[in-house]
Amino acid sequence: MFVNADQDAIRTVIAEMEAAWNRGDFRGYMAGFANPDVVFVSRGRIQKDWQATLDHYIADYSGAPGSQGQLAFSNIRIEMLAPDAAQLISDYNLVRPAGNQTGVNTRLMRKRDGRWVIALNHVSQIER
Repeated sequence: MFVNADQDAIRTVIAEMEAAWNRGDFRGYMAGFANPDVVFVSRGRIQKDWQATLDHYIADYSGAPGSQGQLAFSNIRIEMLAPDAAQLISDYNLVRPAGNQTGVNTRLMRKRDGRWVIALNHVSQIER
């Protein structure tokens, strides 16, 4: 029962992030990440922290309203590693005017102050 409650809480964090992205709320999206020490890996690079990750999203996805596109996470798999740690792997699909993206997220979730956050996020985009 304890594990299911934590998995449900993690799924809620991911759903809230997805909703924030889809309304163009990058700070709301970032609420799902550990602050300030998230590690974000994408395009063969490591971002250093929460602010660098936010800056990355704003630089790459902001612009005209709706330019961030519509994001959907699917096939979410969660493995509890410890009472305060879980591994999450999911597919993602981003549909946007500048070009669609699809791939896989691998995330290390940590429970901090009673709340689940992403401590490590690795994005692997499918090249087309």
